[in-house]
Amino acid sequence: MTRKIADCRKYPSVSNCSLTISGEEDEVVRAATEHAVSVHEHTDSPELREQVRASLEDEKASV
Repeated sequence: MTRKIADCRKYPSVSNCSLTISGEEDEVVRAATEHAVSVHEHTDSPELREQVRASLEDEKASV
């Protein structure tokens, strides 16, 4: 299974967040959503989770 990555650096924020989360897709969606709610003051919703899921990228394999 391809690991996924969510990278806060790709999105402007007041805090200039630099967090990157990687893992299996469902793990990353859950962790990134929790981060968006607790740090960036978003509201947890199915729409937010879908936005997070849509923004995920495949993690590049390390050599």
